[in-house]
Amino acid sequence: MITVFDDTQRSHAPREFIVAGKPQPIPERPQRIDMLMEGVRRLGGPVVPPPEISGDTIALVHDRRYIQFLSTVWERWQRLADAAETPAANVFALGRPGLPPAHYPDSVVGQCGWHLGDGSAPITAQTWAAARASAATAAHGAKLVLEGERIAYALCRPPGHHAAADVAAGFCYLNNAALAAALFAGAGRRTAVLDIDVHHGNGTEAIFYDRADVLTISLHVHPGRFYPFFWGYAEETGRDAGEGFNLNLPMERGTTIRPYLASLEAALQRIAGFGAEVVVVAAGLDIAVDDPFRGFAIQTAEFAEIGRHIGMLQLPMLVVQEGGYPSPNLGLNLEQLLRGLSA
Repeated sequence: MITVFDDTQRSHAPREFIVAGKPQPIPERPQRIDMLMEGVRRLGGPVVPPPEISGDTIALVHDRRYIQFLSTVWERWQRLADAAETPAANVFALGRPGLPPAHYPDSVVGQCGWHLGDGSAPITAQTWAAARASAATAAHGAKLVLEGERIAYALCRPPGHHAAADVAAGFCYLNNAALAAALFAGAGRRTAVLDIDVHHGNGTEAIFYDRADVLTISLHVHPGRFYPFFWGYAEETGRDAGEGFNLNLPMERGTTIRPYLASLEAALQRIAGFGAEVVVVAAGLDIAVDDPFRGFAIQTAEFAEIGRHIGMLQLPMLVVQEGGYPSPNLGLNLEQLLRGLSA
C-alpha cells in the first residue's frame, strides 16, 4: 500500500486550544506523525511525497476569500498593536434566522470571527504551509487511486473534516477528505465519503450538503453532549439536490464494537445502494478506547475487523487520516485498520 506524506506537516505546532473556556494543551501535535508512521513502517510499502498543490485545486471545496485569509492571516495579525500572540476571534459572525445578513469585514480581527469557528483551530506562522501540505497529500492520494491503486493512505496532518468551505474548526483548516472526494467526482467517479472519526464530520457534510454526486456518511458520538454539538443529528439528510445523500449515524458515548459494527453495516449498505465507484475513508482513529477524547471503546484488534467490513465493498479507496491522538496504541490501531482494509 502506498502512503503519501509531506514532512512540512510537522511545522504546525500550536501549544493550546480552548476547552470549556479554558486553554489546555493541544493533542493535535506533530508527535502524532511519528506514532502513525510506526504503523506505516510495520505495514511496509513505499512512502511518497506529494507535489505542491495549487490554489485552484484547493478552491474545489474552499472559498477563495477563505484561502486568502488563511494564507495571509498570520502576517496581517502581526501588524496589530497590542494584540494576542496568535490570531483569535473576540467577535463572531452569527448567521441565525431573523438576523440581517452579515457583512464581510476588512479588519483581520473581524475576519477571524468570520472564518475561525471555535477555539480549537489555533493559527501559527506555519499553519498555512502545513495545511496546504496536508491537502496536497490527500489530492495526490486521490490521483494515485484514479491511476489504478486499489487502496492508498494519505497521512494528513492537520486533519480536515471539521473545516467547511470558509471556516476552520476542530483542529482543521482545509478539508482533505472533501477535496479528495471532489477530485474523484470531477473525474466522473460516483463517490462516497465514509467518516469513522469519533466526532461528526460537520465540515464535510456542509461542503456536500446540497449535492447529489457525493454521498456523505458519518459514524460518531451523538453530538448532544459531544463536539461539534450543533451538527451530526440523524435528521440531517441533505438539502435540495442533496436531499437523501447525507447519512448521520450517531451513537452513545462508550459504544463498543458490536453496536458499532451494526451502524457500520447500515453505512455500507447505503454506499452499495448509492452505487459508489470509489470511497474516501475519513479515518478517525480516535474511536479507540484509549484515545484522549474517550468517545468510543474500540480495542486495537477490532480496528482490523472494522477494516475488513469496509473492505468487503471491494471498491478503490483512499484512506485520509483524520483524528487519533497520542496514545500507546495509535500506530497499532492504524496498522490494524489498514491490514483489515487490504485483506
